Amino acid sequence: MKIIMLSVILVPALAGALLPVFRFRRKGNLIYTGAVLLLVTVLSCVLLSGENTEFVLFSMTEKLSVSLHLDLLSRVFIAAGAFGFLLAGIFAFRYMEHEEKEGSFKESTFYSFYLLTLAAIFGMDMAKNLIAMYFFFEMLTLLSMPLVLFERTKESIAAALKYLFYSIGGAFLALAAIFTFAVYAPTLDFVPGGSLSGSTEATAHRTLLLVMSFLGIVGFSAKAGMYPLHGWLPTAHPQAPAPASAVLSGVIAKAGVLAIIRVLYFVIGPSFIAGSWVQTALLSLSLLTVFMGSMMAYLEKNLKKRLAYSSVSQISYALFGVFLLNPAGFTGGILQVLFHAAAKICLFLTAGSFIFHGNRRLVTDLKGIGKTMPFTLGAFTFASLSLVGIPPFSGFVSKWFLAEGSLSSEIPVISWLGPVILLISALLTAGYLFPVTTAGYFPGKDFKAGEKTGEGGVLMLLPLMLLAAAVLALGIFSGSLSNVFESGFAALF
Repeated sequence: MKIIMLSVILVPALAGALLPVFRFRRKGNLIYTGAVLLLVTVLSCVLLSGENTEFVLFSMTEKLSVSLHLDLLSRVFIAAGAFGFLLAGIFAFRYMEHEEKEGSFKESTFYSFYLLTLAAIFGMDMAKNLIAMYFFFEMLTLLSMPLVLFERTKESIAAALKYLFYSIGGAFLALAAIFTFAVYAPTLDFVPGGSLSGSTEATAHRTLLLVMSFLGIVGFSAKAGMYPLHGWLPTAHPQAPAPASAVLSGVIAKAGVLAIIRVLYFVIGPSFIAGSWVQTALLSLSLLTVFMGSMMAYLEKNLKKRLAYSSVSQISYALFGVFLLNPAGFTGGILQVLFHAAAKICLFLTAGSFIFHGNRRLVTDLKGIGKTMPFTLGAFTFASLSLVGIPPFSGFVSKWFLAEGSLSSEIPVISWLGPVILLISALLTAGYLFPVTTAGYFPGKDFKAGEKTGEGGVLMLLPLMLLAAAVLALGIFSGSLSNVFESGFAALF
């Protein structure tokens, strides 16, 4: 099991580092990258069904070590990363023809950083302590930035730099918190329920630790796009190629959620901040982000930018559940991580299909698109139904748990304000997603269909169909999944 854990990091890391050296022609790039993605997915499936294990890669001092472990939380994020990168990668094999000519070194660079980013994702998923997690968190930023930078235009360079500055700025806040935790926490290893909660030293310095906990969580939230560190998402997504946008939203942004969960539930401890100003402030910021992201998405006309603002809102759904500090809210947050990943990857890939066929980037350009791309628009519709929260699609289940967790919260205002904001956001989500479907399938009598474009071939259509099926199947069979999460994470409270 230890060998497999190392393999899911080292295989994509070495493959990504060596790909530019080989300089395959395009067909060779695809075979090479596809084989690596498939192998890593198979290894990830073994981890999902394997036993919990842990080991130290290297140690500098008693508290400063880089260690890996495998637990239920690791498995959740490994599943999202493995299947998200696999399906978006398959889509990229066809889509990247739109971005670059055959045989280009530039395209091999995209696949190289795509694999390197996947390695960093897995490293962060399996980190056993704050030091290891922070190391992979920073590597994730540096290795994923070239995916935004791919076009090398003035706009893409500015977007990549904005992504870098926001991420590093947030990481500095998080690092300051880690320094403080290192002084007062008995260990920097992740302990279910938090290592600070039972520490008399931490209790004596509660005020300082509350302030640093708040700053650290806000710092890590930059990756997840929570206000006020959300600005990079709507800038970076329109500039990145569609497969990169898909994993940025569906997987990479979730690294911020994972970091916050590890800090809040495995270092600080829910009981340490429950009922404090920190919890109230974090809940308020997450609800503000949910509403603001939905409103900005509703007003946006560029489809990819609209989906980026949607991600700002939808990822903060998960953060809201995490900040509730109760089992129902936490279960809803974890479910939202998985369900949003499937839905948003599907939406960004469909946006890529619309760009691939006719360079349709604005929502107004999609009128009648259902006449020429009915299956692609059907996948878009399934994912939209999930994001809005329409049963039996998966998004309904996660939002049900979030509402239940909010109503059982002991913070008076949040107990009723949470469901109200979630409902308003759902209505706004319907307002910015459903018009694409209605105008696409029912453009009106005066609509004149253009040249038939087709669906883009099996490499583009297959991932969309699988993701569309997933958002429905995950909703129908969510009972077993929620039971596993409720029992598996019970020790955190």
